[in-house]
Amino acid sequence: MTSQVSSPAEQTGESESTTAEEAAGAVGEQRAAPAPPDDTSETASGIASDKKKIRHLDRVIIRFAGDSGDGMQLTGDRFTSETASFGNDLSTLPNFPAEIRAPAGTLPGVSSFQLHFADHDILTPGDAPNVLVAMNPAALKANVGDVPRGGEIIVNTDEFAKRAMAKVGYATDPLEDGSLDAYRVHRVPLTTLTIEALKEFGLSRKEAERSKNMFALGLLSWMYHRPTEGTERFLRQKFAKKPQIAEANVAAFRAGWNFGETTEDFAVSYEVAPATSAFPAGTYRNISGNLALSYGLIAASRQADLPLFLGSYPITPASDILHELSRHKNFGVRTFQAEDEIAGIGAALGAAFGGSLAVTTTSGPGVALKSETIGLAVSLELPLLIVDIQRGGPSTGLPTKTEQADLLQAMYGRNGEAPVPIVAPKTPADCFDAALEAARIALTHRTPVFLLSDGYLANGSEPWRIPDLEELPDLSVTFATGPNHTLDDGTEVFWPYKRDPETLARPWALPGTPGLEHRIGGIEKQDGTGNISYDPANHDLMVRTRQAKVDGVTVPELQVDHEDGASTLVLGWGSTYGPITAAVRRLRRAGERIAQAHLRHLNPFPANLGEVLGRYEKVVVPEMNMGQLATLIRARYLVDAHSHTQINGMPFKAEQLAAALKETIDAR
Repeated sequence: MTSQVSSPAEQTGESESTTAEEAAGAVGEQRAAPAPPDDTSETASGIASDKKKIRHLDRVIIRFAGDSGDGMQLTGDRFTSETASFGNDLSTLPNFPAEIRAPAGTLPGVSSFQLHFADHDILTPGDAPNVLVAMNPAALKANVGDVPRGGEIIVNTDEFAKRAMAKVGYATDPLEDGSLDAYRVHRVPLTTLTIEALKEFGLSRKEAERSKNMFALGLLSWMYHRPTEGTERFLRQKFAKKPQIAEANVAAFRAGWNFGETTEDFAVSYEVAPATSAFPAGTYRNISGNLALSYGLIAASRQADLPLFLGSYPITPASDILHELSRHKNFGVRTFQAEDEIAGIGAALGAAFGGSLAVTTTSGPGVALKSETIGLAVSLELPLLIVDIQRGGPSTGLPTKTEQADLLQAMYGRNGEAPVPIVAPKTPADCFDAALEAARIALTHRTPVFLLSDGYLANGSEPWRIPDLEELPDLSVTFATGPNHTLDDGTEVFWPYKRDPETLARPWALPGTPGLEHRIGGIEKQDGTGNISYDPANHDLMVRTRQAKVDGVTVPELQVDHEDGASTLVLGWGSTYGPITAAVRRLRRAGERIAQAHLRHLNPFPANLGEVLGRYEKVVVPEMNMGQLATLIRARYLVDAHSHTQINGMPFKAEQLAAALKETIDAR
């Protein structure tokens, strides 16, 4: 890895973010401060290497695609890790079928991994791949429509048999019928070459074929001058118990590299220089949203000096958090895989009552099942984190695709008046900070808190600067230790609903503490004493007090990226940050005046949101739903927010979003 110090400069292409290392491996190196490159634009200088020319690019988008059993996610992960260690900024988009093992060679079974890497600050995994690696006809047909004219396509010709092509609707061979003439097509018999390279290992044909993804990885690593040592080390560690398989994969990887170096079909290789102005100095690693969120929860528990308890039921795309946290018992983490969603949150709420930093993880369908217990947590006024990794719905919907359609469910999806604060991260790395912020609110105000991530953030990755411990917030809490109220007769008693005058939080009394016995349950409590109460005036008071507690949560003011003369504001939340910012930068480079703001806190809203909205003639709210934030903005602030929506299971593309924003700016 390399070092960065200066703030991002305006670049060609998109911009923003950080740098990397392995998603589950060693941390990165300290960054120094190399001088920035002379040029950030794409060039084709043709500098000669020993054998072939090298073309210099400022950014590249690569997509690996094949059957869900072809190892495309592993291939993409390894290429990403080496790209991170090289020092590029990057953003990824894994895309895989919902079926555990979809029928081989079919369109529904195609799995892909897209990586955008650059010598400057970037925000998204890219709109369209410059290079497509298609392992079979299904992968080609499912993805070729996204490749721009002139793009490179590397196809595994061994898989283009008549039966395989007919299975996906090819009446003729696309490699021969001229339908790919608009692209630079490289026909590579990946399977044959892999089997030939592994002859000495005595593997069966089926076993040898499994390494063809490593051959493809080696070829792409040669094409883009990626480091190789990390991948070879990874393979030997992954297959440590099967050294023959480990060495076979290493051999396939090296064979792919050597093929690129020696074949005449690849006359040019490419270089993307390390990013030089995208990162503050520090230690970096590549991290996915779910991994960052897991680390954020652990950090929050350490900063609060509380044990971390996760009560969860496996559900895509949240399960990785359960898997990761289960590995960290040494940090006082206790994970409980329950028999269902209701049991998972019930156990978590019990852990909160017992003094743990309690968390439950799920996706949209699980939130629906947990809603009654979330309401109970509101009534009991205990800290509880509800992590919702949103996916396409309704019902089972699109389990492996992304969406932002749970906002109104998080806001209102409970019986009665049951307000809950809502926090939403904006990038994969930001999931770490969002977890700390959600924990701060929950512990300070004794309330359940929603953390709304989504599948795009959960599975995508980007560079993350590992913070110093001194940078983390102090989340320490004080438990009740004795009586807190004196009766008229002078008797000292404990009132479980006697509140802090600033935060309106009630005391947190650990069960078993002498003298602090109190009643809990879902029936309305009397203010102060916590006794069961059916008094109408008391219920009105308690409902309004719980709402006032949420309204009083301290959140930072909304920051606006404003340009002089801008009359249009783009307001986003959650994972739309990358595409929105990339689109805004495109418009500004084209001479448009436009402002941008992004919400992390959705309940309560920042105190200055109304004032910000009032500054602009037009407000546009892009969302991956049918306009849920726009609905809230219109209702709360009486602003005619323009809703721009997309609900196709994929993140916005910057180019399409820029075009939609331009139409809004130009509309009269």
